[in-house]
Amino acid sequence: MIRLATISPCYNEEEVLRRSVERLTDLFGRMITEGLISEDSMMVFVNDGSSDRTWELIQELHQESPFVKGINLLRNVGHQNAIMAGMMTAKDWVDAVVTIDADLQDDIECIPQMVKELGQGYDVVYGVKVSRKADPFIKRMTAQAFYRLQGSMGVESIFNHADFRLMSRNALQMLSDYDERNLYLRGLIPMMGLPSTTVDDVIGERKAGSSKYTLGKMLNLALDGITSFSVKPLYTIIYLGMVFLVISFCIGIYVLHALIVGTAVPGWSSLILSIWLVGGFVLIAVGVTGVYIGKIYNEVKHRPLYHIKEILD
Repeated sequence: MIRLATISPCYNEEEVLRRSVERLTDLFGRMITEGLISEDSMMVFVNDGSSDRTWELIQELHQESPFVKGINLLRNVGHQNAIMAGMMTAKDWVDAVVTIDADLQDDIECIPQMVKELGQGYDVVYGVKVSRKADPFIKRMTAQAFYRLQGSMGVESIFNHADFRLMSRNALQMLSDYDERNLYLRGLIPMMGLPSTTVDDVIGERKAGSSKYTLGKMLNLALDGITSFSVKPLYTIIYLGMVFLVISFCIGIYVLHALIVGTAVPGWSSLILSIWLVGGFVLIAVGVTGVYIGKIYNEVKHRPLYHIKEILD
């Protein structure tokens, strides 16, 4: 039997925590009875700088349940870094971890199948969303578009997979060798090339609280996912420049025609050509290049991803 840990990042999740522990405790009980996991398995909640009573509740649940462990981060570091903190702390405690959001919208009934796949020799088992009906329409459409955009940019990732996955201790040890500041686990883990498989994940309705993943955070994650694993946007600038040259040539022909027939407005043609074409292209080029320079700036400083204030083990 394996010793399993679920890793759940928490940010102001007071409303959902107790229900999450109840559901996971029931699941753990069934899996222990079936001989899939050991009795010293655990559920690890990572408090990512919450401003409500999340950490106090984790402490209470730790006293009430032998399964509950807690990691209290010194400040909010973001979803991906909080997951990393949980995995790197728990990798020496257990044989495998399952990362899952505290709201348990992912199908926890997939976890027994994940454990069985681990026994078949897979180091990573991805939960792939086969139904997202519970997600809002806008989130569903933008997520689908993002996965396709990632693929077109050459980013190796699992389509319709977020952060619900099982990783073996071997996978965690290998992941610990990656010293990246701009974490995008959905692209980083597939890049390791370990034996992997998938299970079907049906997203459920959120029972309490509200999603902490705002549109701004999702856009930032999407940007990290592309710029951390692909240089295609830089090459796109070159192609865009060629397109602008063609447009400039076409406008030049139009301006020449206007001058010949006498319909040109003095100063108009030069203003349009310089501002809209050259200026627009330069701004795009500087912006995309700046994103990459900014990421290099963050990487070379080698600042810690997180600081742990307290651990309940």
